[in-house]
Amino acid sequence: MKQKLTLNLETDLKLPANVWKFGDDIDTDAIIPGKFLTINKPEELAKHAFEGVRPEFASGVKDGDIIVAGFNFGCGSSREHAPLALRGAKVKCIIAKSFARIFFRNAINIGLPLLECADTDKIEEGDHIEVDFESGVISNTTKGETYQATPLPDFVRSIVDAGGLIGYAQKMVQ
Repeated sequence: MKQKLTLNLETDLKLPANVWKFGDDIDTDAIIPGKFLTINKPEELAKHAFEGVRPEFASGVKDGDIIVAGFNFGCGSSREHAPLALRGAKVKCIIAKSFARIFFRNAINIGLPLLECADTDKIEEGDHIEVDFESGVISNTTKGETYQATPLPDFVRSIVDAGGLIGYAQKMVQ
């Protein structure tokens, strides 16, 4: 059975999601170790996500969980396997202080939404948050706090809503 590849940013992120917290400079080798680069199926890659740095991640991540991190998430190589592994793990989105540009683009290309937020240090592992992509407001339902992220531009949200660049292009030619 194929995994749902599209995400409706207006409705799918309204339910509180569990947070997995990471620090600064999380590189693509930490996300998916290089020895698994022969795998191209997101569901198979997901079994090895963060294997070397958070071995409990692959077995503990739940459909709809959110990764929250510090600066420079996704740095390192330009491999597309890193966002694919997280998409395969059914991570609903990643919120970080900043992203490596190529990781950001690769994630959007496969329909994995990302938000930049200066306040990620206020969000803790296990918190439950809701995300409004249109406004960029992140609500921490655990703490009763809200944080402002930079909203994705409408065009980028359209790509994510279509399940990625291929789905977006297919919609444009119909």
